[in-house]
Amino acid sequence: MQAILLLEDGTIVHGQSLGAPCEVIGEIVFNTAMTGYEEVISDPSYLGQIVIFTTSHIGNTGINFEDLESSQMQAEALICKDISLIPDNYRAKLSLEEYLKKQNKCALYGVDTRFLTQKIRNEGCLKGIISNIDQDIKSLTEKLAKSPSLSQKNLVKIYSNNNIKSIRNFANKNKKYKIAVFDFGIKQGILDSLVALNCDPVLFPYDCSVEDINAIQPDGIFFSNGPGDPEQLAKDSNILNVMRKLLALYPSFGICLGHQLIGLAFGGKTKKLTFGHHAINHPVKVLRDEDSRVLITSQNHNYILDIEDINDIFSISHLHLNDGTLAGIKHKHLPIFSVQFHPEANPGPRDAEYIFQDFIKAMNINKNKTKDVINA
Repeated sequence: MQAILLLEDGTIVHGQSLGAPCEVIGEIVFNTAMTGYEEVISDPSYLGQIVIFTTSHIGNTGINFEDLESSQMQAEALICKDISLIPDNYRAKLSLEEYLKKQNKCALYGVDTRFLTQKIRNEGCLKGIISNIDQDIKSLTEKLAKSPSLSQKNLVKIYSNNNIKSIRNFANKNKKYKIAVFDFGIKQGILDSLVALNCDPVLFPYDCSVEDINAIQPDGIFFSNGPGDPEQLAKDSNILNVMRKLLALYPSFGICLGHQLIGLAFGGKTKKLTFGHHAINHPVKVLRDEDSRVLITSQNHNYILDIEDINDIFSISHLHLNDGTLAGIKHKHLPIFSVQFHPEANPGPRDAEYIFQDFIKAMNINKNKTKDVINA
């Protein structure tokens, strides 16, 4: 099918489309990963976004359900230079085309992705509309102008409404650590990492109460990744008040959106990057007395945390080496820490996977302190 991409600055790109007949509006971002398109398009953090893949060929390995990060395609659409129609991988269950049709989504291909990537890199993320239904520029311009920007939407609420589960319990009573997980848009790989470390994650929606969490008597709390502007979520919900009460009680760990919300809960600020970090090769330096490694990390975010106003509360634990932005924090007195990258690295390298172990250590220390108080 013929398709068209119209950007909010008036740029028009013609190409071919694959998948279902569709017309979709989203924020355009680019991802420079050479592999892992299955994980990317199923990552809930991409809700509301249209992903440009800078690597030339997408679809080579088809779709297998084990590598998907959620039960559905979360990105609004994808853009690439070329799509392989016939997958060549023994694990493939569907071709990318079949998957797109089942998900009622589409891909735009046969376009100059270098041009689009350079535009986003120079001008910042732009809102755009892809259509293989309506080819009238005036009509598309009107539709795009009427649509709200991504920062005006509570995308976590949209995610929660689209995902019927409100609480999901792995219900393994033999697990050692019960984790209350705030599901802002959690990736399956993160849950797998917790389960592999003898954890029983219990999932809660973003609008749960302190009483809901206390009722399961967790050993720790995890604040997940997710889509959208953290300040919009804070404005549209009671999440920060709930977090403030819980953070004082339990060892806590946050990733990406969870990391940003932890900072906001203590009085920090967030700001939007020009074009975000979306790749699997971002260098991050560990800032510890006993550890100064450089980790190659998987990242997917448009917002970062600024702790200038709360640097008496948090120390910087990780620093992004490409642009010097904050990549991790640790509370100076409480067992609370968070990172602006994906330690489970789906997709990507596993340099930072040890950070999950830090969460386990924090819970063990807290358990031992509780025992000492009881025995005393």
